[in-house]
Amino acid sequence: MSLSPNLRAALLMMASMSAFTVNDACMKLIGTNLPFFQGVFLRGILITFALVGLAAVMGQLHLPVAPRDRALIAARTLAEMAATIFFLTALYNMELANLSAILQALPLTVTLAAMLVLGEPVGWRRMAAIGTGFIGVLLIIQPGTDGFNTWSLMGVGAVLTVTVRDLTARRLSPRVPTLQVALAAAVGVTGMGAVGSLVQGWLPPAPRDLALLAGAALALMIGYIAAVSAMRSGDIAFVAPFRYTSLVVALVLGLVVFGDWPDPLTLAGAAIVVATGLFTIYREQRSRRAERIAQAARGLRIR
Repeated sequence: MSLSPNLRAALLMMASMSAFTVNDACMKLIGTNLPFFQGVFLRGILITFALVGLAAVMGQLHLPVAPRDRALIAARTLAEMAATIFFLTALYNMELANLSAILQALPLTVTLAAMLVLGEPVGWRRMAAIGTGFIGVLLIIQPGTDGFNTWSLMGVGAVLTVTVRDLTARRLSPRVPTLQVALAAAVGVTGMGAVGSLVQGWLPPAPRDLALLAGAALALMIGYIAAVSAMRSGDIAFVAPFRYTSLVVALVLGLVVFGDWPDPLTLAGAAIVVATGLFTIYREQRSRRAERIAQAARGLRIR
């Protein structure tokens, strides 16, 4: 049975989000045995070599990049390094599903940042959805209660730095190879892990840790390739909502692997964030469609 492009893209996006969450679970398990920066460095080495090979095969390793784009890639890499520190610190110290729920706010924060920084138009409906989504985030991190701690703030820090990373990526020229951008980030994060390991120290990894590191690196590569393939195969409006597969997988892995299950407030907050994120994606795609129709109409009038 042949699949339509949209259905194929949806399955690829689900596979991508599942792979990314498996990577998170592997790194959380590694964090109990290896120093923080050692884990980042060893995983980064594997990912960097894999990306170099993939870029070489696809002919994207030595393509020229304009100076403006090089500066944006450098800024994006710095944001990726900061996001790695925030995310993994939170991951090592809080429940996987809770952190995943916080990260579901990314469509909201990226939309808001695009309005504030890039001047992209955002109507009152999307602004209302963003405000409602942030209420959901407050339900997840629960400030002022026993469930609120520094690690929750680290999760919020991961959302903010990933927002900066994604906002920087939006300003890159379309001709910049995606693999070069990913490779630059991998090199930056790996270098950060190497420097941090010199300060933090080093422990001989056990065979279990090496297997988890290999699994994490493989899952990241599968996630990356599947995500790129999904966005190139189907319509963004159809594919984007399937990103929320990561929350479902995080809930399952959190229960099966770590024996964790979020409290009712966290689940309610996650439901609010997902619902408002889906609405934001819908409104953004509708606005883009209306803009394309208006541009086409203007073109007909000119002729």
